[in-house]
Amino acid sequence: MPEPVVFKRSLSIAFVTLLRALAPAVVVIGMLYAITRGYNLKFGSHFLMMAVLVGILAPTIMQQPSMNTLQWGAGRWSLVADVLMRWFVLLAGLLAIGYVTKFSEEFSRRVVLTWAFVTPVPLILVLLALDVAMRRLLLSTSNLRTAVFAGYSEVSAALANRLAGNPEVCIEVEGFFDDRSSERLGVEDGARMLGSLSDLAAYVNTRKIDVIFVALPMRHVQRVLDLLDELRDTTASIYYVPDVFVFDLIQSRTGDILGIPVVAMCETPFSGYRGVVKRLMDVAFSVVAMVLLLPIFVIVSLLVRLSSPGPVIFKQRRYGLDGHEIYIFKFRTMTVTEDGHTIRQATRDDERITPVGRILRRFSLDELPQLMNVLQGTMSLVGPRPHAVAHNEEYRKLIKGYMVRHKVLPGITGLAQVNGCRGETARLEDMRKRIEFDLEYLRRWSPGLDVKIIVKTIVLLFGDRKAY
Repeated sequence: MPEPVVFKRSLSIAFVTLLRALAPAVVVIGMLYAITRGYNLKFGSHFLMMAVLVGILAPTIMQQPSMNTLQWGAGRWSLVADVLMRWFVLLAGLLAIGYVTKFSEEFSRRVVLTWAFVTPVPLILVLLALDVAMRRLLLSTSNLRTAVFAGYSEVSAALANRLAGNPEVCIEVEGFFDDRSSERLGVEDGARMLGSLSDLAAYVNTRKIDVIFVALPMRHVQRVLDLLDELRDTTASIYYVPDVFVFDLIQSRTGDILGIPVVAMCETPFSGYRGVVKRLMDVAFSVVAMVLLLPIFVIVSLLVRLSSPGPVIFKQRRYGLDGHEIYIFKFRTMTVTEDGHTIRQATRDDERITPVGRILRRFSLDELPQLMNVLQGTMSLVGPRPHAVAHNEEYRKLIKGYMVRHKVLPGITGLAQVNGCRGETARLEDMRKRIEFDLEYLRRWSPGLDVKIIVKTIVLLFGDRKAY
């Protein structure tokens, strides 16, 4: 089960997470080089081999076993003790390898002993600094997520109290929904009862709630399923909080938040390192693409400007991550710039499309400015295509689970588009099929799948009959 996501995705958090993953190897190898040179010794091939070996072992041995965000707030002394213990394990591993291979005789004992005793100090300082940086990012008001509970019980009250006592988790509980009265439930002082379960979906949509904890008894399975069905039109992350923490579970694989088990029922696939990998791929690919395509950007901009009146770049409102409105950028291909409550989809012989715009749309060149959206962090290279707000409001009422596609950043291309589901959706079934592919992407995501979709997209640029 993926680790619970307790923070909003951001490039800053991804960057600090990456630094923390790389820091042990960089510091350890850097100290080895500095001490060797400090003793006026040559950093020869045997030291280089040792550096390579350390670069392989350090990221594994020196890294915490589980990098979920709840650990970023760990106590300073526990971090020091953990680093020292892992450092000794790394040294023991190097000594064992040196003994077996007989390479230990090639090294200056003075250098190795100095390195062994001195390195933990800068290593601890660097990791503490990164821990402070991460805590500040996590505690930022922009990172705060709001939550409500469906069901009041001993477990849900305990989790709400722990969330209130641990601000580094960045979840603010607004209250509880339950069909039973406060007197019957024995509600604790300070717990806010917001209404009955039937009021939950409307409240979540109105207040833009980020997280819903379903804490109904396990015997009420059907009620839980009904509730999930009612919440299909929201973009909130949904977790089930089972009343099982009183049992002695052996080899349990349940996730937990502050010691209380939770089961992710509707959440983004980009948790933990997955989100870091996804974001780094987006930034790296986008920067390279924009540099390589710069001449095309200039030529297309001139053609759009000279061919018809209007702006070169067309902005339109779309729904982005968690259903929040964003503006996407496109080269203008029409004589109109529609962004109202009613938007007519482009058709094959649409009279609104300019001659230059027809060529741009044929080869999807009009989408290139969305690389700027990717760098902004409002879009991804690969993900469900963002629809105009007017279309979203229309289809979310007609297709169950439509809004779940917004649990990830929208993409320039996606699994639906490389499987023939692009262009005009003249029938409801056309959109329904596109959504099926979007949800399948959320279930199957991997870096390899993204690369495969990008390659297929490039191939389709020269042979997609649905591009118009």
